[in-house]
Amino acid sequence: MNAMIPLIVIIPIIAALLLNLFGKNNKTIKVIAFIVGIILPILTLITGYGLHYFGGHQPLSLSNISGLPSYISSTGLYNLHPAITYNFTSLSKVFIFMMGIVVFLSIFAYLNSEKRASGPFLFLVFMGTASVSAMMMSDDLFNMYVFFEIAALIQTGIIIASKAEDNYETALKYMIIGSIGGPILLLGIAILLAIAGSVNITDIVNIVNTSLIRSPQTRPIVLFSFGLIFFGWLYASGFPPFHVIKSSIYSKAEPYAASVLQGMSLLTLVAFAVVMFRIFGKLNLFKGAVLLISIMAMVLGVSMAVMQTDFRRMIAYLSVGELGFVGLGFGLGTRFSITAGLFQGINELIVTALLFIGLGAVVYLTNTSNTRRLGGLISKNESMAIMVLLGGFAMAGVPPFNGFRSKFMIIEAALNSGFPEISVIAILVSIATFFVFVKAFYSIYLKPQPTDLEFVHETIPRSMVFAVAVLLIICIVLGLYPGLVTNPIAELIGGLL
Repeated sequence: MNAMIPLIVIIPIIAALLLNLFGKNNKTIKVIAFIVGIILPILTLITGYGLHYFGGHQPLSLSNISGLPSYISSTGLYNLHPAITYNFTSLSKVFIFMMGIVVFLSIFAYLNSEKRASGPFLFLVFMGTASVSAMMMSDDLFNMYVFFEIAALIQTGIIIASKAEDNYETALKYMIIGSIGGPILLLGIAILLAIAGSVNITDIVNIVNTSLIRSPQTRPIVLFSFGLIFFGWLYASGFPPFHVIKSSIYSKAEPYAASVLQGMSLLTLVAFAVVMFRIFGKLNLFKGAVLLISIMAMVLGVSMAVMQTDFRRMIAYLSVGELGFVGLGFGLGTRFSITAGLFQGINELIVTALLFIGLGAVVYLTNTSNTRRLGGLISKNESMAIMVLLGGFAMAGVPPFNGFRSKFMIIEAALNSGFPEISVIAILVSIATFFVFVKAFYSIYLKPQPTDLEFVHETIPRSMVFAVAVLLIICIVLGLYPGLVTNPIAELIGGLL
């Protein structure tokens, strides 16, 4: 067992509790948040791949126990996982590491732009980080559900902690929808437990794919379970029909909080998508449903973004549309397509955080995100404006940035799978994304400055500039050297297939 694996979850939880405990001591919570923010990505990077069995209860087949009776050693009990298991793979390492980078940069920008840090807000950020990290590593469906619910509550709390107008209303709506999506997901998991006798994902995969999915009696039950879990996945990810409320959540959060929120949604999407692919990947219904909903997300996301005059809501809708590219990879169902989709997920995590923080500087200066009331802001900080523009290019898939690499791979995967029409849709959505962003960039930075535009602050905090610069460098590096991410992911996906 690898004892360092659970620390990836335990350390942010302990940090969250300390931040809540010392919430009134501004200097203390800033120091704790900064130190733990640095530790998390480093810890993820140095932790080796492996398994961790909580309580030390590993399967009997791995325990080297001799003399077991045949009614145990010759049945499924011999390989059954009796404890919660965390599986730290190349996939979880890449996503948790990138999430750690986003969390650190978001916290860094927050601590230096706010005179007084909020202990409860930082508590929510670290608890959310712990939750999605646990979901990425957990090989236990019920354990994933527990952290799924924690993450949903954390997102609601972050919205309540923001200063945006109508934030309480948005949080309440999300909680009401969550009161439906969460129990439906739990019901799907309960059905799998009833028919498979375990909530361990590896055990469920073995049982479902070897017998249950082939039996006329149990196949409908498996399909029903898939439908319930799929619905919960749509809610957590922000896919249609939940794209509107998820976009509202992003737009109502502070910029540094929105970057963390979209990262939480993305890691939840990836964690449950991998689980569904492992369990239900042999069902044609799985691939068809994921393809359909992904295309809907892409088209609706960019279509809704075109109509927005609030740039935070525009970025929120574009981010939902970009998630559709991730779903396409799983829907096409090949090793190359899934690798491309997961690579797109990494790029989406980095690029969207860049745009939320970069354009958040506009809100910091003017206290507005309405593009009709903005203009001429390039004069305030040309370097920031250029970096935001390049970030928009990365989201739209312009070379040589990372978004181009992943989207080109998805287009190629669709062609190789015999779906040229999906490739055409992906290209058109990318072109539309480019024009939507360029239009917004002109309205914010290039058009003449309105005479009634008032500035709350005169300069952008250096921490924001630094955070955006680091994220842009990552975009360029992954665009030039995509193998840093795609090679380890491809090896893991090959094992799943």
